[in-house]
Amino acid sequence: MLIWFVIIYWVVSVGIGLWAALRVKNAADFAAAGHSLPLPVVTATVFATWFGSEAVLGIPATFLKEGLGGIVSDPFGSSLCLILVGLFFARHLYNRRMLTIGDFFREKYGRTVEVLVTLCIVVSYLGWVAAQIKALGLVFNVVSDGGITQTAGMLIGAGSVLIYTLFGGMWSVAITDFIQMIIIVIGMLYIGGEITSQTGGIGVVIEHASAAGQFSNFWPDMNLASILGFTAALCTMMLGSIPQQDVFQRITSSKNVNIAVQAALLGGVLYFVFAFVPLYLAYSAVIISPDLVNQYLNTDPQMILPKLILDHSPLIAQVMFFGALLSAIKSCASATLLAPSVTFAENIVRGFFKHLSDRDLLKVMRITVFCFTTVVTFFAINSELSIFKMVENAYKVTLVAAFIPLAFGVYWSKANSLGGLLAVVGGLTVWISCEVLSPNAIVPPQLAGLFASIIGMLLGGLVPRTRLNPV
Repeated sequence: MLIWFVIIYWVVSVGIGLWAALRVKNAADFAAAGHSLPLPVVTATVFATWFGSEAVLGIPATFLKEGLGGIVSDPFGSSLCLILVGLFFARHLYNRRMLTIGDFFREKYGRTVEVLVTLCIVVSYLGWVAAQIKALGLVFNVVSDGGITQTAGMLIGAGSVLIYTLFGGMWSVAITDFIQMIIIVIGMLYIGGEITSQTGGIGVVIEHASAAGQFSNFWPDMNLASILGFTAALCTMMLGSIPQQDVFQRITSSKNVNIAVQAALLGGVLYFVFAFVPLYLAYSAVIISPDLVNQYLNTDPQMILPKLILDHSPLIAQVMFFGALLSAIKSCASATLLAPSVTFAENIVRGFFKHLSDRDLLKVMRITVFCFTTVVTFFAINSELSIFKMVENAYKVTLVAAFIPLAFGVYWSKANSLGGLLAVVGGLTVWISCEVLSPNAIVPPQLAGLFASIIGMLLGGLVPRTRLNPV
């Protein structure tokens, strides 16, 4: 019965996405929903985009293995990212009325930096989207009791999300996100009540986790290596996620600047609160079914929560959980398929074909969505990384190459094209070199790359320029 409920839900949600696609008339509709979304819808898209497979499957699995110290980057870093965007970036970026985040880098630093940063942004999405595709394969495999292989599930999931994203763009993403956020919240709260009735109360679970030492390792040890490792994990998501097209799209899709600011702040708070619900559910398995935890903890901990729901809850609870899980994955997958495709079309392709009409640009965006989906599905099928690691690693490249040019470009009057170029090239060069030569050094590679990016920006802005007098 469960698989039929999943199929019906899947068909209905794709249908809603296609219905929303009727609103798309031009490239601005496709990329930014015509800059017309109200606060509830924008907040929903912020929350639903971030509350993906890593929040429901990846974070709980990592918490069970590593405790609170293992999830510094997400949800702590991720939530702080959205709050920082609302406080320091949303107003500045919205008022520029640009189509993509890449447009900012072109206007501030020139074409070369625009291309380099755009390529970094596109590459960074490979891991994030692949994590959602991989999770779709896992869900279809679980609810079909192995009747659908994980690979087949990935293909089915990627193909169906592609359909409405390809035609509806940001309009389809926004409308489906709004509905799916409601399903996520209701589903998670309902299943939380079901599981709590089996554990003896929320306090019992928290006390058990505390006694087991799950909360004792959040802060680093007072030595340089631990402090730098903690800082790198936090900064990777907190800062590396800021210069991303999906975040920018939610800002620029807002009806006005106040909505852009408020939605980022509300979305960050909502994400932080609800990210702890699946974490609580997964740890409840330690009390309800310790044999299940022992079976999967060292092999595939991402399976613990789905198996707990299947084995220890009634059908209605299973429907609510997997409905919420699919909603979370679909909303995140559609948004992260759209974002890199739009910025690649606008900031790479359009730069070579400057006379593209709006209709032709819209075609290029849709073609790019299709091609990117194909590439990322292949990557997901062949990757051995966990969902959590896929998402965490995705932001290293934007941390070292894009955050400093964005932050200094907004707040430092001396930021210029030379500084932007040195920041991007220096950050990438140092990060890649450290990853290859010394990935386990005291200074984590992405932190070394971030420092190099800062130095490059300062050198470019502070080195005096000599102007030759005409003879």
